[in-house]
Amino acid sequence: MAHQHIDTASGGAIKAWIEGVCIEDKARAQLENIASLPIVHGWVAAMPDVHLGKGATVGSVIPTLGAVIPAAVGVDIGCGMIARRTSLTANDLPDSLRGLRTAIEAAVPHGRTGSGRRGDRGAWGTVPEPNYKVWDANLRERFVTICEKHPKVQKSNHVVHLGTLGTGNHFIEVCLDQDDRVWVMLHSGSRGVGNRIGSYFIELAKKDMGVHLHDLPDRDLAYLTEGTRHFDDYVEAVGWAQDFARTNRALMMQAVLRAMHEIFGEFSSEEEAVNCHHNYVSYEHHYGEDVYVTRKGAVSAKKGELGIIPGSMGTRSYIVRGKGAAESFHSCSHGAGRVMSRTAARKRFTVADHIRQTEGVECRKDRDVIDEIPAAYKDIDAVMAAQEDLVEVVHTLKQVVCVKG
Repeated sequence: MAHQHIDTASGGAIKAWIEGVCIEDKARAQLENIASLPIVHGWVAAMPDVHLGKGATVGSVIPTLGAVIPAAVGVDIGCGMIARRTSLTANDLPDSLRGLRTAIEAAVPHGRTGSGRRGDRGAWGTVPEPNYKVWDANLRERFVTICEKHPKVQKSNHVVHLGTLGTGNHFIEVCLDQDDRVWVMLHSGSRGVGNRIGSYFIELAKKDMGVHLHDLPDRDLAYLTEGTRHFDDYVEAVGWAQDFARTNRALMMQAVLRAMHEIFGEFSSEEEAVNCHHNYVSYEHHYGEDVYVTRKGAVSAKKGELGIIPGSMGTRSYIVRGKGAAESFHSCSHGAGRVMSRTAARKRFTVADHIRQTEGVECRKDRDVIDEIPAAYKDIDAVMAAQEDLVEVVHTLKQVVCVKG
């Protein structure tokens, strides 16, 4: 399905894959603000899950020349998905999946429950030794270097959050594909340390712009320019946080598979998991220029590249292969996208609504997860139809177990 051109009063260009899906006026205005920035290379690409975000529009792809907007990357740096197919089939699953859900909940600290510490029960009370080894081998030294330059970043949860899920729309799911094969899929990011890095550099960008901050259509669009100290430090820190997030997902995947082995005994899983960010910045070449591409709620979809587009609780999710569409800057949506805020969902829907809409899924069915009810999200079928020229579907997944943060 072809994209649409959205005209803006400022002259900034937007190309949007939104046919058949809604886009609220505030999100459209936010896109126009971003597109008006002088650092944007060509246009901003809007994915079909596009909706209003903090700092920048969720579901947007922002190519910039010689600059990065920290608030566009956001505070959950490197948030993304990982999925892995197992040799188990639907026939291997018990009639009641409650035991599988509670085993996963016990294996991975999540939300504000778990083994926990005072004030953050979604963190490790005692960090598992394998997690410490991964931290020391892959992450600690670079983190120390970042903190030497910016001591305020040190005051964050890092190793105690490594291998933990978080809150909000982060989740772990057990799914069945079109061939009744069992998959494990989860969604999380860089946790407390990513939040600290993101928040810290967002404020630095505002200070660095000084008097020029008033020339921006939104203060949260303050950017750091290439060649300055804070730009280089941010690129270093954001790259580290993206590595933390990818490692975080991999450790959780290992923990979930171990818990499943305790229940099902021996089974195999594919060595190569699909592990992709959807809140991040990447240095890429597009339309004759080397640019910093910020995907705010968007997934890289280079030709032949695998990605994950999850639906909401109770709907389908997709493993996709990118088509390498140039005008989207080789990108696709990161999910269904919200149609209402969490507050609005809690006011509008009841526990009974949630139970009905998540029928057949072993998950929490209480008041605290109403904001994640499927009706709070766009129709995933419409979202997928709007981006047929961006990706092809490789596997269609339907969750049978969902652990929400």
